[in-house]
Amino acid sequence: MSTATKEQPYRRALRSTHRVLIKAGTSVVANDDGRPSLTRLGAIIEQVAELHRSGMEVIMVTSGATGMGKRLMRKHGRMNMTMAEMTSSNNLADLTEGVGDVTLRSESNDGIMSTNGESMLSEKESKKTFDSACAAGGQFEMMNLYNSLFSQMDISAAQILLTEGDFRDESHLTSLMYSIERLLSVGIIPIINENDAVTANRGTADNTHLFTDNDSLAALCARSFSCDMCILLTDVDGVFDRPPNEKGSKLLPFFAQNQTVGIGEKSLHGRGGMAAKISAAQMAVKPGSQCRACVVLSGADLDSIRSIASKDYDMDDYSPKGTLFATPGSELEKQALEDVEAVTGDSVSEAASLMATASRDQARKLQSLSYAERQAILFAVAEGLESQKATILASNAIDLKNAQKDGTSKELVGRLKLTDAKLKTLSTGIRQIANEPDPLGVVKAKRELADGLELSQITVPIGVLMIIFESRPDSMPQIASLALASGNGLLLKGGKEAAFSNEAIHKVIGDAIEKGSGGKITRDIIALVTSRGQVADMLKLDDVVDLVIPRGSNALVSYIKANTRIPVLGHADGVCHVYVDKSCTDADLVSKLVVDAKTDYPSACNAMETLLLHEDTLQSTHIAMSVLMSLRVAGVKCLGGPKAMKAGLCDIAAKEMKCEYGDLTCMVEIVENMEEAIDWIHKYGSGHTEAIVCAEDSEAGEDFLNRVDAACVFKNASTRFADGFRFGLGAEVGISTGRIHARGPVGVEGLLTVKWQLRSEGINVASEYEGDDRKKVYTHKDLM
Repeated sequence: MSTATKEQPYRRALRSTHRVLIKAGTSVVANDDGRPSLTRLGAIIEQVAELHRSGMEVIMVTSGATGMGKRLMRKHGRMNMTMAEMTSSNNLADLTEGVGDVTLRSESNDGIMSTNGESMLSEKESKKTFDSACAAGGQFEMMNLYNSLFSQMDISAAQILLTEGDFRDESHLTSLMYSIERLLSVGIIPIINENDAVTANRGTADNTHLFTDNDSLAALCARSFSCDMCILLTDVDGVFDRPPNEKGSKLLPFFAQNQTVGIGEKSLHGRGGMAAKISAAQMAVKPGSQCRACVVLSGADLDSIRSIASKDYDMDDYSPKGTLFATPGSELEKQALEDVEAVTGDSVSEAASLMATASRDQARKLQSLSYAERQAILFAVAEGLESQKATILASNAIDLKNAQKDGTSKELVGRLKLTDAKLKTLSTGIRQIANEPDPLGVVKAKRELADGLELSQITVPIGVLMIIFESRPDSMPQIASLALASGNGLLLKGGKEAAFSNEAIHKVIGDAIEKGSGGKITRDIIALVTSRGQVADMLKLDDVVDLVIPRGSNALVSYIKANTRIPVLGHADGVCHVYVDKSCTDADLVSKLVVDAKTDYPSACNAMETLLLHEDTLQSTHIAMSVLMSLRVAGVKCLGGPKAMKAGLCDIAAKEMKCEYGDLTCMVEIVENMEEAIDWIHKYGSGHTEAIVCAEDSEAGEDFLNRVDAACVFKNASTRFADGFRFGLGAEVGISTGRIHARGPVGVEGLLTVKWQLRSEGINVASEYEGDDRKKVYTHKDLM
C-alpha cells in the first residue's frame, strides 16, 4: 500500500507565487573553509533559472562576499609581507593560503594612526574595517561567480549594493524600487547584498536599525519590493521545536503565531542564526505588505527551492519541506492551521506523553533530595520571579497588546494582566511554602499488626499533574511551587492568549530549578506544552498523568470533566453568595464587605455574584438601600431577582438565577429569612464560597456556618478570603468544589496521597497467622 503524502492545500498555494525573494546565507554558499560551495550554488542557480523560465520573477539576496574577500586579502597580504615578518611567524603552516589566523599588516591598525602615532581604532573597530575591506574585495569575486553560473543558463543578473540609508531616504527608496521593477521587466535577476564596505559589517542588533544581517535585509526587501513570498535558505532543514541536535526534536512544517521554540547554536559563518531567521521571517509576513509567506529551509537540499515554488514540481511524496510563516489573520494562515492540525492531530498527545514521562522521572529524583535541597529550589524560584520581573512584565505586555487587538473580553484581560504587586505576592507565597515543614514522608498513622510487624502510613506525591489553564499566567508559579514542594511532576498547557507570559515564566522557573538544585534536577520536571493542538488529545493521557486540574472558564472545566478518564480536581462555577441577615445594624460595615466581595477582583472565582437581602433590611434599618447605593457608586450593575424587581430595588431583571458574571455585575434578591437564603444557596450556588453578614452576637452566624454545604463558608468576612495565599497555604493550584480528596483552596496537602510501609523484624509470612494451629497472632495496636 502506498504511503505517499499528498501535497496539502496550504503548501500548494505557494506555487501560485508571482514574485519571490530567495536569500542564500553564508552557511549555504560557502564551505567550512570559507570557499564557495559550487555544488550548492550550482543547484540554487539551476532552480532559480527554472522559476525564471516559468514566468516567476526572482530577486536574490546573497551573502559570502566577506568570506571570499578574506581569502583574497590574506593572499595578497602574504605576498606583501617582508622577509622579517615571514620569519617571525611561529608556525610556517600559517603562511599557507586559507589556513590559520595569522595577523597581517592589513588586519592591524597600522594604516589608521593619530598624529601622535597611536591607533585611532579599537581592536573591535579594526576588525570591522578589515571586514569592510574584505567585503569590497569579495564582491567582485562573488559576482564573477554568479555571472559565470547564470550565463550558462542564458540568464543575466545585476548587482545592487544597499545600505540602511537607502531605505530611510524616500527618494533613494523610490529610485531603488524603480530599478528593481525595470530589471525584472526585462528578465534580469537582481542580486542584492548589504554594502559592507560602507556599513562596516555592523552585525549588531538594536531598535535603531532597519536590518542587522542579510536575513533581516531579505525580509525588508521582500516587503519593500512587492514580493509574494520570501525563501530563507539556511544550514538546517527548517525551524525545530528545540535545537535540532537534541534527541526528539521535530521539524515544524508551520510556525504558528506566538509559537516559541528552543534555539541552538548559530552556524560557523555569517552574522545570523535561527533566532535571526525566525525574527526575519515574522517581519517579512507582518501585515502591511504584499508578502504573505516566508519559508525557512535547507540550502543543502539541492531540490529545496523547486519543492516549494516550482509550478511543475511533480513528486510521489509531498511531505512538506522547511517551515512556513504566514501573515497573521490571512487565508493562508487559516488554511495552514487547518492542514497541519489535520495531519498532526496526535502529535500533541505524543509530545505531551514524552514530557509527562520525563517529568515523572525528574519528580522521583526530586523526592530523593533532602528537604533543605528542595527548599533551595523554591527559594531560587522566588528569587527568579523578582530578578526577572522586567522580562516577565515585558512579555505580559505583548500578550495584553495582542488581547486588545483581538478584542478579548475585559474579564479575560483582567485575569491576564501581571503587575509588580502580583509578582511580589507570588514570591512571598513561594517563600512561605518553602518555610513550611517537609510535607513528604509525614507519618499519618502507625500500627503494630503483630509482635515484630509494624505498619505505617506516610505522605507521598500524587505523581504527574496536568494543569490546563486559561488567561492566568500567575497560575504557573503558584502551581509550580506547590508541585515542587510536594514532589510532583507537572505538565502545563496554557491558553494562547498568555503565550508570551507563560513562556517567560516557564523559562525563569526552569532556570531556577536547575540553579537551585545544582543541576541535580532538570527543567523537565515542569513541562510546558506550547504546540497547537486540541485539549482533547491531552485528556487521553491517563497512562502517564495522574490528576488533571483545570483553571479557567466554566466551559473549559465542564468540558474536561466530561472528556477524560483522568481524575479531575477543580470547580466548574464560582457562583458565590453574600447573605445580609436581619441582625445587621451598621450599614457602612455591611456595605464595605459586600463591595469588597464584588469589586476587589470581579473576574475571580471567589467574587460575589449574588447578594441575598433579608426582607427586614429594606424596612427599619435601611441597610439594603445603603448597600445597593455603595455597589452602584463602585460601578457595579445590579440585576434584580423576582422579589427585588417587585420591590423596586433594581431596574433590570436578571435572566438567570445562577450566573457567574465575572465582571462588575451581580444579582440581588430578597429572602424572607435565613432558611430561604440557605435553600436558595443550595439550589443556585456552586458549592464554592458562601458568606453571611450578621451581628456579632447573632446565633444566625454559627447556624449558617454549620448548615451551608460549600467548600468555604464565612461569617462576617468577604468571599475574597477563599484563596490559598490568604489561607496561609502559600499558594493554590485551584479551588476544589468536589467532595473527594481535597476541597476548597488546594495547597501542598491537596497534592499528596499516601502509601503504606510494612516493617518486619525477621521474616513474617501470612500463613503463620491463619488456621487453628496458627503460630502467630495479630495485636492490631495503634502506636500513634
